[in-house]
Amino acid sequence: MIKRWQHLSRNNILLEVKNLKKHFPIRKGILKREVARAKAVDGIDMYIREGETLGLVGESGCGKTTAGRSLLRLIEPTAGEIIFRSKKLAGPGEEYRMVNVAAASHKLLMTLRRDMQIIFQDPYSSLNPRMTVGAIIGEPLLVHGLAKGSELKDRVCGVLAAVGLNADHMKRYPHEFSGGQRQRIGIARALVLDPQLIIADEPVSALDVSIQAQVINLLEDLQHKFGLTYLFISHDLSVIKHISNRVAVMYLGKIVELAKTEELFLNPKHPYTEALISAVPVPDPDHNVEEIILKGDVPTPVNPPSGCYFHPRCRYTQEICKNEPPCYRDLGGKHYVTCHFAESLSL
Repeated sequence: MIKRWQHLSRNNILLEVKNLKKHFPIRKGILKREVARAKAVDGIDMYIREGETLGLVGESGCGKTTAGRSLLRLIEPTAGEIIFRSKKLAGPGEEYRMVNVAAASHKLLMTLRRDMQIIFQDPYSSLNPRMTVGAIIGEPLLVHGLAKGSELKDRVCGVLAAVGLNADHMKRYPHEFSGGQRQRIGIARALVLDPQLIIADEPVSALDVSIQAQVINLLEDLQHKFGLTYLFISHDLSVIKHISNRVAVMYLGKIVELAKTEELFLNPKHPYTEALISAVPVPDPDHNVEEIILKGDVPTPVNPPSGCYFHPRCRYTQEICKNEPPCYRDLGGKHYVTCHFAESLSL
């Protein structure tokens, strides 16, 4: 496989993903034999620089959440490499150590959990209703043997203060909080181990619009304060545009376009990206942009279309699109796209 990012300085790449796949087997019959596979993630390549926010966007069912969880091995990937630059695993004289998360042992993975954390989408189901907030946030410290007793309590109080809560909340249970407060608790739990990378899996989609803004601002403040790196997963392009440095657009298990945020929104090069951007409402009565209605439904990942996966819904489809899968290539300026006619189309 060609390493497309060899020209980049490896000193600032925190996570590099190569040909990541996650296929779910479909079994039938008494013997539960495999008859097909759902290709939820079908060979994605990307990298995340230290301190940046990479937005991952796409329709529901495109594989965003599966990709995020596969990076942490909450779901075991089928194939691919997940190269992570860990500071906590660095030995004497080393600034960091490169680790293939996909091939890491259980013991090594436990240590990596301190560097890589996740914020779940649902602030209600992701918290144990039988545990107090103090126990929920302090549990990672106990599991990793990092603190106990008064030191644990102090660290929990510190992280609660960082997310806008106070020490009195330690004794309460999740059901005593609003949705926005619960998501702050989830953020505190992810933050307590002092991670390098946080995967935010649609962290504001279940919240009211006013609360969404508060949580997004909190995430930005925490990033600047603690030097965090985010993979921000969302289907909301307005949120992605606000918080991301670069954006990866995902369709049917593949990344079809990746570019800097401003470049992607001003100059989309994939028809799917064009359609997504056209659907974003703009609070300006004089802003007249034709909304592009995609025909048909998202194909099934069990039996994806031949050639370009997007060709059944694309208004620019030509014969080559139906027969040959397009290559993922750089158009210049680190603007990557998967489309046969990306250079010639005026989107």
